[in-house]
Amino acid sequence: MERVVGIGGVFFRAKDPLALSRWYRDHLGVDAFDENVWQQDSGPTIFSPVDTDATYHFSGPHQAVMVNFRVRDLDAMVTQLKAAGAAVDDEIEVEPGAGRFAWVVDPEGNKVQLWEPEEAV
Repeated sequence: MERVVGIGGVFFRAKDPLALSRWYRDHLGVDAFDENVWQQDSGPTIFSPVDTDATYHFSGPHQAVMVNFRVRDLDAMVTQLKAAGAAVDDEIEVEPGAGRFAWVVDPEGNKVQLWEPEEAV
């Protein structure tokens, strides 16, 4: 049986796509600004539908998709984002067997999860 081999893209609406692309490039290093193509490091990708009532992954009912980015050093990323004035949740969650998680809200109000996989800890 043929199967998919990975995520081919993440698409979401933005009031100002150019400004939001710049924010992701400048603050998270998602360097997809010029051609909308970002070459990510290899590693695991979680694919998980969640309950329609879930609040854990989202900033509110208007947000239908939450993006999770793998990072090498969660503490350094959180420090960098806070220094840049980004809205970062102060809580870092540790999930045994998975790793460490933090959240940042982008300039358009989308809650984004940052994940340091356990093997990197």
